[in-house]
Amino acid sequence: MRKLWGRASSSNVMKVLWTLDELGLDYERIDAGGAFGRTRDPEYRAMNPMGLVPTLQEGDGADGWALWESNAIARYLCNQYAPGGPLYPAAPRARAAVETWMDWTLGHVTAPMVTIFFTHVRIPEPDRDWQAEGKAREDCGRLWKIVDAALAGRRFLCGDELTLADIALGCWVHRWHVLPIARPDLPNLARYYDALKTRPGFTTHVALPLA
Repeated sequence: MRKLWGRASSSNVMKVLWTLDELGLDYERIDAGGAFGRTRDPEYRAMNPMGLVPTLQEGDGADGWALWESNAIARYLCNQYAPGGPLYPAAPRARAAVETWMDWTLGHVTAPMVTIFFTHVRIPEPDRDWQAEGKAREDCGRLWKIVDAALAGRRFLCGDELTLADIALGCWVHRWHVLPIARPDLPNLARYYDALKTRPGFTTHVALPLA
């Protein structure tokens, strides 16, 4: 049995859940992380030494195998169960384009979006740092303008087909549009958000109330 360890409200868990659904793979999700705990247990740390979520587990006992880091899990699932498919194309330049956006999301978008999201949703109001939130919102506005420009004439980031690039960025696209913040007018990004909402995996696992 394939198991995915991680709470459904985690952006990184959402990414893997969406990938699993796009590939039509069966799995069992086990709550872990946050209020659910488990990530400090020795058994969990044996699978994921970082003690974070998600962790993918395949097989049991001596045949068991585990993988951590959400982007690595998404790439593995595509390579193992849909090699060369549209989510993660085999052609070197097409794959490089997908990986560029995945790395860009992790390296540039995630940190300021986490600051905005935590300020409005997770941090108690008396403890909120509005100066940091304002700086993060300014940074994100600049970054989303890059995405808006890249989407000109395209349905998804790398063309007309959904790829792991879109799955990596999708959670932040949703949160950017539903957080109670001022946003620049980015019509291509808004159209892209609508395109993402046509994917059942996105609406099921990503486009959720903020929590």
